[in-house]
Amino acid sequence: MTDKIDSPPAASWHSVLFIPANNRRFVTTAHTRSAGAIILDLEDSIAPRQKDETRASVARSIELLNDANMEVIVRLNRELELCLLDLEAVMVPGIRAVCIPKVMGADHLRLLDEVITRWELKRKLPAGSVGILPLVETMTGLKQTESICLASPRNIAMALGSEDLALDGGFEPTPENLFSPCQNLVFAARSAGLPAYGFPGSIANIDQTESFRTQIQQAKSMGFAGAFCIHPRQIEIVNDVFQPTAEQLRCALELVSRFENLDNQHLGVFEYKGQMIDLPVVERARRLLQKR
Repeated sequence: MTDKIDSPPAASWHSVLFIPANNRRFVTTAHTRSAGAIILDLEDSIAPRQKDETRASVARSIELLNDANMEVIVRLNRELELCLLDLEAVMVPGIRAVCIPKVMGADHLRLLDEVITRWELKRKLPAGSVGILPLVETMTGLKQTESICLASPRNIAMALGSEDLALDGGFEPTPENLFSPCQNLVFAARSAGLPAYGFPGSIANIDQTESFRTQIQQAKSMGFAGAFCIHPRQIEIVNDVFQPTAEQLRCALELVSRFENLDNQHLGVFEYKGQMIDLPVVERARRLLQKR
């Protein structure tokens, strides 16, 4: 068991952009991409023979992004030996969180939580400052999503890795096949008070902008807080879909105002644009206004 730590703040971004940690040009221009946060990738986008060299330079990349006022996450390698080496390299000032791929269960996160705690102490980082972003990418992990959400106070969000999940499950990453896993992740994350990131579709289809927009719109409808991106052109779509429009904000403000006026008259239900409005609808409007 680890000592009780302070919890890092939950994620609050719409778009999160993956960047290979060894691509200096991408790192130095990342702050111009309009992403809410950056994930420096040490896993899939780095060839095995480049792992050591990339790991040696990742602290400098974190510093550069932090100097550009970007929130920085680092995706670690899944293999335990590589993961521990990665953690030693990334536990430096400016790291917001580590993204854990292919999380197998709660014990997996608790083990890494202990390692992170020790590195915080050794590197004199604020206790509990480094978050964990679990990536559910296996059928085993999907079955244990609820316990994974509650495994560590460091969890800042939950995310679904659609490509690896489809590979592990032996199905195509289509919206129809991914709807149930997405819904499962959202329900578990929200029950734990965490935002969820993902969408029912393949992240690899970077040229199919219209279908990508449709999938992001469905993700928003399902309760996701945002989505991961692997190409800058995806960021604009994600930001556009998840950012409330001026008309949505106007309607929300009017609805809340009318409800508060009626509440002063001890009335709890009213009609607004053909809908019967009660407290849950008003609360959704208030949450929308908080996103301004």
